Amino acid sequence: MRDHTKLRAFVLADEIALLTYRFTTSFPREEQFGLTSQMRRAAVSVPSNIVEGCGRQTEADFLRFLNIAYGSLREVEYQASLATRLGFATENAELQNKLTETSKVLASLIRSIRKS
Repeated sequence: MRDHTKLRAFVLADEIALLTYRFTTSFPREEQFGLTSQMRRAAVSVPSNIVEGCGRQTEADFLRFLNIAYGSLREVEYQASLATRLGFATENAELQNKLTETSKVLASLIRSIRKS
């Protein structure tokens, strides 16, 4: 088993979850069960899947959960863009930069595990 706290991908993903919660606080009340909920679930899914993958015994299982985390990360990227275009929030450079960095780090981790 791996220690998820030692993975840069996890640390960044955890920050994404926190930033997403802050980003969605200004969304309209009628979006509470729509985009707000969807974004928050996807954002929490990223670090959660990394943690779950770290708890698995095989590299294949670990890789599977990292791929799920990557998919959820991409989902948050789209949803943040959609929310901005809908006028629910102003563009958040900190969130965007963190999403980009996390995407690169997670993709690199996935590639390195595939090669081994």
